[in-house]
Amino acid sequence: MQDILIYSDSLTWGIIPDTRRRLSFNRRWPGVFETELNAVLSGSNNTAKSAVKIIENCLNGRRTVWDDPYKEGRNGSQGLAQVLEMHAPLSLVIIMLGTNDFQCTHTNNAWMSAQGMAKLINIIRLAPIEPNMPIPDIMIVAPPQMQTPKGLIKHKFSGSQPRSIGLAKELQLIAEAQQCYFFDAATVTASSEVDGIHLDEAQHLVLGKALAEQVASLTIFTPQANY
Repeated sequence: MQDILIYSDSLTWGIIPDTRRRLSFNRRWPGVFETELNAVLSGSNNTAKSAVKIIENCLNGRRTVWDDPYKEGRNGSQGLAQVLEMHAPLSLVIIMLGTNDFQCTHTNNAWMSAQGMAKLINIIRLAPIEPNMPIPDIMIVAPPQMQTPKGLIKHKFSGSQPRSIGLAKELQLIAEAQQCYFFDAATVTASSEVDGIHLDEAQHLVLGKALAEQVASLTIFTPQANY
């Protein structure tokens, strides 16, 4: 069994657009991803590939490296090293963050958000995991380009959409420089038409399947030592 950590925000937590309700695990993309990835690997002729388990660490409102002035604990760089230590050994860490960096309480642009992601990558690689445990590979997932915010989150994301343009490209540059895997969610899905930010259930399904296909092609699924 190999473990994959998903470190993200409400887009992955599974909030139903324009509500405060949550999709169940099998209906949000991490659950779809786990099911589809295990199906792909079990159907492969490569017997070296093993089953995977998804560990979710997703918090509504999480930024890359900035605080939320109204809610505690939304700075994604705080406590990340301990999350890695807690769940080691990990084969892969998938980070999908950035959307909340553009909330109206900040003045960030796409480049600044990507620099926040670079800090998270460094934290992961320097986390105090036990000796001889592997440093996990990292995949950066760029969230879908936000549309004009609507509904309950309209004011929270006022003015955010123009500042977020170009985030995927900036994240790709960071991934290349830091030798991380990269996937742009916008290549398979847009953001919800309901609120302009989150993912509808059908979009979770599409993203989960696409990421399973992408991750299954990586070379990290080889037998690992038992800890």
